[in-house]
Amino acid sequence: MGNETERAKGKVEEIKGAVKEGVGDLIGNEQMQAEGHVEKVEGQARQTVAKAEEQAKGIGEEITGKVKGAVGSLIGNEQMQAEGKAKELKGKGRQKANQ
Repeated sequence: MGNETERAKGKVEEIKGAVKEGVGDLIGNEQMQAEGHVEKVEGQARQTVAKAEEQAKGIGEEITGKVKGAVGSLIGNEQMQAEGKAKELKGKGRQKANQ
């Protein structure tokens, strides 16, 4: 399952929990309010985990790209250098998108 799907599911869970919490507060049902709060926090946590996983992938891509670019530079292979730079930038972009 992709992290984007996990993030979306987490957001849905967060919203559902917030609504349930609000309704519980509105009607004076403490149990419903508490259950809603738990669901909201679980949804937020699910989103945070998905973001962290994507950041880790981005770090891996960035490092792999730097290594590939350096090897390409050492052996004089411009294509390898370009591919390394592209992978490095992809990794940086993934990290930035998941801050």
